[in-house]
Amino acid sequence: MWRYLRRADRGRAVLAGEASAAAAAEARSGAARSLPAPADPAAGADRTGAPIAFFDVDNTLMRGASIYHFARGLAARDLFTTRDLLRFAWGQMLFRASGTEQPQQINAAREAALAFVAGHDVDDLVGLCEEIYDDTMAGRIWEGTRRLVHRHLARGERVWLVTATPVELADIIKRRLGLDGALGTVAETVDGVYTGRLVGDLLHGPAKAAAAEALARREGVDLDDCTAYSDSSNDLPLLAAVGRPNAVNPDDALRGHALAAGWPVHEFRTHRAALRVGVPAALTGAVAGGVAVTVLRRRTRR
Repeated sequence: MWRYLRRADRGRAVLAGEASAAAAAEARSGAARSLPAPADPAAGADRTGAPIAFFDVDNTLMRGASIYHFARGLAARDLFTTRDLLRFAWGQMLFRASGTEQPQQINAAREAALAFVAGHDVDDLVGLCEEIYDDTMAGRIWEGTRRLVHRHLARGERVWLVTATPVELADIIKRRLGLDGALGTVAETVDGVYTGRLVGDLLHGPAKAAAAEALARREGVDLDDCTAYSDSSNDLPLLAAVGRPNAVNPDDALRGHALAAGWPVHEFRTHRAALRVGVPAALTGAVAGGVAVTVLRRRTRR
């Protein structure tokens, strides 16, 4: 999984994975919040040591990018400046449109992530995550993927999210759906305030595989007994790390790889949405830019 990465990038990926697994362990052992009942009764059962099903979030569990919906929610609450939103939109466009691990694209996405958390209070952002999820994300869960989740829970297996989105937002999604855990990007904090630095790197590409490996070590689970689901060829390291890889709403590269390898392919998009997978990156960027401008115009008019 590491053969395409420079040594420095490899070290950041491992650190990001270890940090995400550690943050998940801390979240589980911390003081329990007052939460709604699990979405599925099986989610409350003791499944210690059971195999884990890892689900990517963006376009796998949820339609669209969770971090985009979060950013839009922050903009609607006047917590984004125009400069922040443009910087975020540009970085995310590069991150999502590129199918490669080019350092300039990863760096742009990293800077975009840091731009909107630096200086904010952790508890404040967690509260906003809850509001924004309920307002704009809850209705965007793919029903087909939800059925896959429930199938694993009914078998007594555990379900964990693994995503590049901030771990705080991933944890909200996990709690709202009654899942077992969430691995996400970890931002450094000091005295409850984000510093503007990440711990390691974005939980993207090989870092997701590193996080799954770190979690498996902590839980005493063999990854060969585990399952993973993703829409993106960027997640091939994660998919290759488990015994039962699955493609969900896959991009062209992942679809080709999955079909060649005999992996299950799950398609939950409409025909029109599926056709957009092959749209060139330049057009994808234009669409992303148009969305950002629309949000900015609405914000300016208020």
